[in-house]
Amino acid sequence: MEVALSPLDEPALARLLDAAVAGADPLEVMPPVIGAPGWTPERRTAFLEFHRTRCLNPATAVERTWVVDVGGEAVGAARLQPRGDAVEAGIWLSRASRGRGIGTRVTALLLDEARSTGAARFLASTTTGNRGARAVLASAGAVLTAEGDEVTAELALN
Repeated sequence: MEVALSPLDEPALARLLDAAVAGADPLEVMPPVIGAPGWTPERRTAFLEFHRTRCLNPATAVERTWVVDVGGEAVGAARLQPRGDAVEAGIWLSRASRGRGIGTRVTALLLDEARSTGAARFLASTTTGNRGARAVLASAGAVLTAEGDEVTAELALN
């Protein structure tokens, strides 16, 4: 199974939206949008604008985002956002892609990217209920700290 990260651009963003609609709840992959639940036209537009603002528009970009491709098919997204001497990582995968080792491979790829930036630390956050993410982060060597339902992970990169 070939897992790759494709830099987000407009064509990749369309593929990412398709993956989100096919395999994720909107609340798993973007900020909440008022309105009916599900992938409404308004929510699809908001998803596109969210990524354009955070990654594609040079005037507003705050992070680097990639499409997670497995065998050439978009199955999720990965991101790195600078945070002082650290980078904060985020990953989401479609429901059908979870539990197959893809998150572990994507984390390794993000760690390589983070090291290439010269960042000193790799940060991530999840919830106590997300056992898969906690296991991936711990297996990568991150120290996990829980406070209530929130779990933070930190890994020194040097």
